[in-house]
Amino acid sequence: MKKTFTAVVAATFVAAPAFAEGTLNIYNWGNYTSPEMIEKFEKEYDIDVTITDYDSNDTALAKIKAGGHGYDIVVPSGTYIPIFVGEGLLMELDPAEFKNFGNIDARWMDVAFDPGRKYSVPWQWGTVGVTVNTSVYGGDINDAALVFDPPEELKGKINVVPEMNDVMGMAIHYVGGKTCTGDKDVLKKVRDVLVNAKKNWLSMDYGNIEKYAKGDLAAGVNWNGASMRARLQNKDIAFGYPKTGYPVWMDNAAILADAQNVENAKLFLDFIMVPENAAMLSKFARYANGISGSEEFMPEDMKSAPEIVVPAEVKDAAYIAETCPPEVSKIYTQIWTELQK
Repeated sequence: MKKTFTAVVAATFVAAPAFAEGTLNIYNWGNYTSPEMIEKFEKEYDIDVTITDYDSNDTALAKIKAGGHGYDIVVPSGTYIPIFVGEGLLMELDPAEFKNFGNIDARWMDVAFDPGRKYSVPWQWGTVGVTVNTSVYGGDINDAALVFDPPEELKGKINVVPEMNDVMGMAIHYVGGKTCTGDKDVLKKVRDVLVNAKKNWLSMDYGNIEKYAKGDLAAGVNWNGASMRARLQNKDIAFGYPKTGYPVWMDNAAILADAQNVENAKLFLDFIMVPENAAMLSKFARYANGISGSEEFMPEDMKSAPEIVVPAEVKDAAYIAETCPPEVSKIYTQIWTELQK
């Protein structure tokens, strides 16, 4: 049920004085890039930016592997960075070329998926949990069963984001397994839980913010920032952190190995590591970023938002999303493919 959403954010400005010129083509998750930040970048460097959207890491990977895409920058999740690197799809970065490289928060510098940040820089990070319309369901929302074994009032009103690692990870922890498990008994349980649960789902779509806000959806696996954006339009929307386990992820901007506008891409990566600019990303998409100093520019309503500040009682249930071994990922893909039929 994957869809590819294409949106173009492009404008030409008579800018003064121009430090660069030309174009930049960005391939990124849909509805995830601050128009305000793009406009600022275009004006500052006299560069026209085109953004093409995708709905999952798998969609992005397949398109880029096929070649002939024309993109300069892609924004994969940390679990996919090693895959992109292994396929030779990303350009290696020289930190010395980026004056703002030192702004990367220490927590997000020497990450397992890209030690020393040789291929990517932080975009935004967050959690995966359960979005619930509390006017439809009034029970405990910190429960993955709302999606995997839902009560009657939620059946037929559930959406699951089409991102394999996020959904598989939550399901594995739900049945008592561990991240990247290859245990066949555990994975059989996961397969059965997902296949049976799908009968109660309405959709597996990426674009869900407006649907939750309008009441078209009552629950589902979702990202925290998207859930917050829905809540800002509908006070009944809430975000739950499954007590059985929920992933912490980071998306990262990287330059593609076959990029045509390399210097402009480097300018953009350096640009998004400026604290004020990183905060623009967060203000729009409602996720945290990995840039030190951005805190003073962040919206006030994010500093105490329940989608951003994890409740103490469920903090220990968080786990870091990991890149699983190829033989394990192959099994996950088989289950995921069956689920999408």
